[in-house]
Amino acid sequence: MDRQKGGHGMALQLLFYKSAVPVSRARHGDWAVEVDATYGFSGEINSVPLMAVEFPQAASEYAIVFAGTENEVLPAVILGMRGNENLFLNKDDHWGAKYVPAFVRRYPFVFSLQDDRFVLCVDEGFPGFNQEGRGQRLFGADGNPTPYVDTVLKFLQEYQAQFLRTQRFCARIKELDLLEPMQAQITVGTSERLSLGGFMAVNREKVKNLSGDKLAELARTDELELLFLHLQSMRNFERLRDRMMEAEPPADAREPAAIH
Repeated sequence: MDRQKGGHGMALQLLFYKSAVPVSRARHGDWAVEVDATYGFSGEINSVPLMAVEFPQAASEYAIVFAGTENEVLPAVILGMRGNENLFLNKDDHWGAKYVPAFVRRYPFVFSLQDDRFVLCVDEGFPGFNQEGRGQRLFGADGNPTPYVDTVLKFLQEYQAQFLRTQRFCARIKELDLLEPMQAQITVGTSERLSLGGFMAVNREKVKNLSGDKLAELARTDELELLFLHLQSMRNFERLRDRMMEAEPPADAREPAAIH
């Protein structure tokens, strides 16, 4: 991401995971996880990955973009214009939108691939991870995983299935050459101009110029709807500007923030 007085690039790695380790009876037999409705752990990220299945819920509140490399791109939602800024996190650490992305909701758990199989891991740096019995225990007195762990596993298994579907969707739109680099710019008052780059968006004209057969195939797989949800969501950069104004009004309050 390019910077003009404050802009930063997007990074889609493990983000807020600090020390994710495999869950095991030997290591975590007497540990519990206390999860509340706060998301302070996400305060220093400006984007998170989004699965294709989440587009309908996310498109009304977030700007959905595509980020990645020449070989692979994945969808993401923009949370802030600066690198260490999450404008969807309120001062009391509650989430300031109706829909919370699944990538955020799955924390502090994550799958890791080890020897061609997925292993459940937990971030031991999560503040709610404790040995005082607060929240949900990972293992029962019999040494077996608790129903809570079973629920976590089902959630992550579904997330992984949706991840594979999302990969196929992104491979399709790359194959059709529908993406182009994009940059968003926001002017706050008269003194600060923020520039956000390092991501891509679908080119509407390229979609219109697809052959009838390709459009029909995209419609049959519901991927055409995803493309238009993404395009519609780009209007939410203006909402991002408004969130920035609420969190940090410009010195000259008479000058509104502008988006380009």
